[in-house]
Amino acid sequence: MKTEDFDYDLPERCIAQEPAAVRDACKMLVMDRKTGALEDRIFRDIYDYLQPGDVLVANDTRVMPARLLGAKRGTGGQAEVFLLRERFDRELKTGSSAVWDVLVRPGKRLKPGSGAIVDFTDAAGEVALSAEIIDWGDDEGKGERVARLTTPRASLDEALHAVGHTPLPPYIKGYAGDEEMYQTVYSNEEKSAAAPTAGLHFTPELIERLKAKGVEWRTVELEVGLDTFRIVDEDDPLQHKMHTELYTVSQEVVDACDAAHARGNRVIAVGTTSVRSLESAFDRELGRLRARQHEATSLYILPGYEFGVVDALITNFHVPRSTLMMLVSAFSTRDNVMAAYRHAIENDYRMLSFGDAMFIH
Repeated sequence: MKTEDFDYDLPERCIAQEPAAVRDACKMLVMDRKTGALEDRIFRDIYDYLQPGDVLVANDTRVMPARLLGAKRGTGGQAEVFLLRERFDRELKTGSSAVWDVLVRPGKRLKPGSGAIVDFTDAAGEVALSAEIIDWGDDEGKGERVARLTTPRASLDEALHAVGHTPLPPYIKGYAGDEEMYQTVYSNEEKSAAAPTAGLHFTPELIERLKAKGVEWRTVELEVGLDTFRIVDEDDPLQHKMHTELYTVSQEVVDACDAAHARGNRVIAVGTTSVRSLESAFDRELGRLRARQHEATSLYILPGYEFGVVDALITNFHVPRSTLMMLVSAFSTRDNVMAAYRHAIENDYRMLSFGDAMFIH
């Protein structure tokens, strides 16, 4: 297996630069995971593919205002700080200071030990937040650092909302529309650096229709990190190191999934982050799902992986050479997935975060 096995030619014209005007009116490519058979539908037709007693599991984290644009103290040079993950349990954060793993630009001018501090001003021109670079990050060559955030405001959350921006993927350029379109309608706490994009297609009305049909709706949390934007640089995908992300699967979700399987129904994951949450919570020694609270996962799903929980998957179209291409290939086969992507491109599907959906069952 090589990383190039998960590469494909993605035309620029296919990369969606804005969301569908109506969330559930986007296209949906339906694929049989065993045979590779394809159907062209629209997303709200997902209603026809789900049965009473099936369980939908979605990641309800919200994208935080993680992109910070400021100036280096002393020189005034422009600097960007992107929040990746907090260094300690979020529940301990009660004051006006915290330590975060961050991504910085320009990295050459923001080094630990140099006294580098970046200030971020609010709409009134007052400094609402500062980031002191205190250590190298896990991947210093790509701009990762450790920063201490401080604010004169009542809380860091208040400061972040005063100066932060919702981060969009680097392949979406110049979007000036409603930032809420990059949030799911059921999003809850701001814990992610990127949206769990498969959920963007759901509307409140569609969710209620599905519930009325007898489909159960459950949510998990996975704090989506920057790894979702990355391609695998290594020729051998086994050499790629996955970043760690925090996730929570409640006992309520465990009970719902167990009951669905016991009565012959399916567990359908809304997005790859829901897949990774459920599969991370699956205890392979005991052969069952277990509740997890704010645990860390670096689960890396490649072809050959045996799924313990998930029976069907709603997902978007993913970046070439990404770990997500490997995950969906593991859920079906590489040949099936590549054939589906060729069909999607030939039929003008919109790709990536703001793009159309796939249902793999």
